[in-house]
Amino acid sequence: MGKQIVSTNEAPSAIGPYSQGTKVDGIVYTSGQIPLDPNTMAVVEGSISEQTKQVMENLMAVLDSAGADASTVVKTTCFLSDMENFAEFNVIYGSYFPEMAPARSCVEVARLPKDVLVEVEAVAYVK
Repeated sequence: MGKQIVSTNEAPSAIGPYSQGTKVDGIVYTSGQIPLDPNTMAVVEGSISEQTKQVMENLMAVLDSAGADASTVVKTTCFLSDMENFAEFNVIYGSYFPEMAPARSCVEVARLPKDVLVEVEAVAYVK
């Protein structure tokens, strides 16, 4: 089947030498999504909740364009600029996985692109 590049206008375009996602043998690997508005490519300002909502909307758009969705996500990796935001992040993140939440790693990092508060990447299977 080979590697296919995943691309959608419903999520921010890549701002470097990478793709929004890659699909191989029915598995989708997304790039980390940050809270960029896909129309303006500007960072969504505001709290961790507001930024997480945009991140998750971007992530869902990439998954959708690859033929996957929240129910087919098997693993996420979440990066927070401050672990003090963990509880508030979890409320929004959890709303996207109301049943059978995927495996997850969540870590605090020193800095994220464009100094955002959150970034999330996922691995999913195609429906």
